[in-house]
Amino acid sequence: MKRIMIIGSGGSGKSTLAKQLGKLLHLPVHHMDAIFWQPGWVAIEREQLVEETINIMKTDNWIIDGNYSASMEIRMQQADTIIFLHYRTIQCLYGIIKRRIQHRNKTRPDMGKDCKEKIDLEFFNWVRTFNKKKAPLIYQRLSKYKNKNILIFKNRKELNNFLKNLNHHRSVD
Repeated sequence: MKRIMIIGSGGSGKSTLAKQLGKLLHLPVHHMDAIFWQPGWVAIEREQLVEETINIMKTDNWIIDGNYSASMEIRMQQADTIIFLHYRTIQCLYGIIKRRIQHRNKTRPDMGKDCKEKIDLEFFNWVRTFNKKKAPLIYQRLSKYKNKNILIFKNRKELNNFLKNLNHHRSVD
């Protein structure tokens, strides 16, 4: 695992997992949200997002968390490991609300500069409909990559067991 892509609904814990894996595997972590969102929640152009992503992937080792369909396919092509956090909708909604409370009036470290934590109706609905609208498209894309290490976690217990095993194997090596 040297080139890791992490995808999933908002509130599933993609950025948290990226940081944990980065520390455990000694890999640089890149958050798509921090690339996409400029100060004051101003989005960059699609072409710029793709260009920035390609620049990251020119390095040998990376972890990139985030969905962003503009660059999803190229990240899937370049990743050796794809992690999909496919949690229940209620768990993800809880995640975004918890995050909003924890980072009230602050910008998260995995977010673009001066983008204070918020939940608007558009984002809430994106999370609410993710499993119905987005997850099937992700599975469709993943089905093309039989040669990749694809890890799909349905809940935090599965993910925590994976991290515990990974940490155990790293400490034994």
